[in-house]
Formats: sequence, structure tokens, C-alpha cells
Amino acid sequence: MKTLFLATAAVAAFAAAPALAQSGPVGSIGATYSASNIDFGPSSVDTDNVILDGVVAVPAFSGWTATFAGAADYNTDSDDTLASGTAHLTRMAGSDIRFGGFVGAADLGGDTAYSAGVEAQKYLDKATLTGTVAYTTADKSNADVWTVGGDAAFYVQPNLRLNAGVSYSSVDAGPTLDLWTYGVGAEYEISDTPFSVVAGFTRGDVEDLTIDTWNIGLRYSFGGGLQARDRAGAALPATGINSILSGL
Repeated sequence: MKTLFLATAAVAAFAAAPALAQSGPVGSIGATYSASNIDFGPSSVDTDNVILDGVVAVPAFSGWTATFAGAADYNTDSDDTLASGTAHLTRMAGSDIRFGGFVGAADLGGDTAYSAGVEAQKYLDKATLTGTVAYTTADKSNADVWTVGGDAAFYVQPNLRLNAGVSYSSVDAGPTLDLWTYGVGAEYEISDTPFSVVAGFTRGDVEDLTIDTWNIGLRYSFGGGLQARDRAGAALPATGINSILSGL
């Protein structure tokens, strides 16, 4: 079950990552602490993770944008470190819609999950709407996962971003399982600095297993503020579930 849930977590995180553009490199580096409670019904387990991540969006060619993101996830209980990464290629359709695709890979601890998908994003005055469809496979665990996800980000103030997202994954690993993931997040940019504070909560439900995760962290940004970074494809998903399940 561990590898199955990790594979599903990887695709959900990949599908959530936006990949949008503007002129010049835009990106951020972050450090996050997360605490998870894994409820198996009659019993539960607590686990802690420390995640280091980075993302950069750069102009590619003929109006296309390339976005690269990577993360290292250290579990303090098992002393394991897992890595994941994605590469996106997108372009604008008109002035307020971005579309494209991505590929990614995630270390599952003895196995590797590979993902590919398509994504689109709609820009509003004080909001960004994101939708994705992705496929993930992990050969050693014989797991195939289809994921559909959406996220809405709202800018209450220029330096305060709130978001909420949901994704559904159909996991084929012998029996077919349904995984629902829900999350909310916030990021507050400290005035006159390139630093911001992030926090979020995510719940994953599959069969009789529930995983609740709280996280808090600090980000350093370059190339723009919160909304500029978001629309440039340099905002990592605030409610991805890769870090939630990596400690299972």
C-alpha cells in the first residue's frame, strides 16, 4: 500500500503545479515543515516531514515558456529522503488563458513514478483558475493512476494569496481505488522583502484511510511578487499532497 499511495500522491502534486509565463526568469525557493496524521480506522500514525523545493519559469522559444520544479522531502521518522521533479511547456491563448503540458518523475523509495499531463489556466483580475488532467505509472508496483484536479487562487490583497483545490484520482493497482484530495492554503508576502510565509491544510481520502496534513514554511522569491510569480508559472502548489504521503 505504501508504494500505491506514494504513486497517487506524486501525480496529484504534478497535476497541481502551474506552468505559466512572463518575460525573464521568475521563481522561488522554499523550506516547509509538515505534520501528518494517518488514520487507518482502528489506529493512527503521526509523521513529520521537512521539504526543500525550488521552481523557475523562463521564456523558451516562439512564445512558449518552460517551467522547472523540484523538491526533496525528508521524513524525520523513517530518515528517508524522496525527490520529485516536473518540467512544463506552455503558451498563451489570447491575453488571459495559458495551456500546455508537463512530464514528471518521483522517487517512491525503491520505485519511480512517471507522470505526464495537460493543463490550462484562466487569469482574472484578482484570481487564477487552474485545471489539469494527468496520467501516472509506477512499473514495480504495477500501479496506473488517472488524476483530474482544479485549483482557485484569490488575491485578497497584493501580498496575500488564498487558494483552495480538489483532485480525484482513479488508482488501478489490481483493485481500482478512488482517491479524493482536498486542500486550502495561504501565502503572505512580508512588506518590502522577497520573503513570504506559507501555510496550508490537505486531506486525502481513499477507502478506509484518511491523511490530514498541516504545513508551514518560508519562501524566498525572485523576479516578481505573489501574483506576478503565480502568473509566470513560478508558484508551487500550496496544497500538493506529495509531502503528506511520503512518510507512509
